Amino acid sequence: MTGPVLPLFLPALAFLVPLAAVLVAPSAQAQPRRYTLDPAGSQLKIHVGKSGVFGFAGHEHDVVAGTFHGTATFDPDRIAQSAVDLTFEAGALRVTSEGDAAKGDAAEVQAAMIGAACLDVHRFPAIRFVSKTVAAVGEAAGGGRDLSIAGALTLHGVTRPLTIRVRLEIKGDALEATGSTTIRQTDFGMTPISKAGVVKVKDELALSWQIRGTAR
Repeated sequence: MTGPVLPLFLPALAFLVPLAAVLVAPSAQAQPRRYTLDPAGSQLKIHVGKSGVFGFAGHEHDVVAGTFHGTATFDPDRIAQSAVDLTFEAGALRVTSEGDAAKGDAAEVQAAMIGAACLDVHRFPAIRFVSKTVAAVGEAAGGGRDLSIAGALTLHGVTRPLTIRVRLEIKGDALEATGSTTIRQTDFGMTPISKAGVVKVKDELALSWQIRGTAR
């Protein structure tokens, strides 16, 4: 390429190079963000009524998760590439001292919950949820997204499919996921505890959570 053609080509090239950079930049920025989940700023609660597995003494109880670790990956442009992997220490579950449990049977419930007749934490120390697919539910609204997360929950050494609905909020580098669901103990090979056959024990457990994380 010689003569007057080259001077004409150079201005066009000077225009095309920054244009190409602009076109490429969004795909680079759209890479999924990875978040480390924060147990100190999070909460997972199991509420059990008077007919629940931990209500064999006739009182209502709340159980909260203690130690856990996990990561979440979220891509707002390609929701299906998002993922979560979360592991709780079964032995770190604790019966709170709120409500009826403060009447004196919290220690008894705690021992029964982590013992061989229920969670059997010495044989099955971890409770883990791993996502398989993630899909948006409806349109983004109010700065957040509603997601349907289908995955596998491993509890008491048994792995079962579980789909949960999650409300996801992202502000800057901070992630917050909230939601609730129910599971059945018998699905995971656990026999609901009863006391002398007097108190009716409910198979279902109600879980609610507020999980927070920070981008790496």
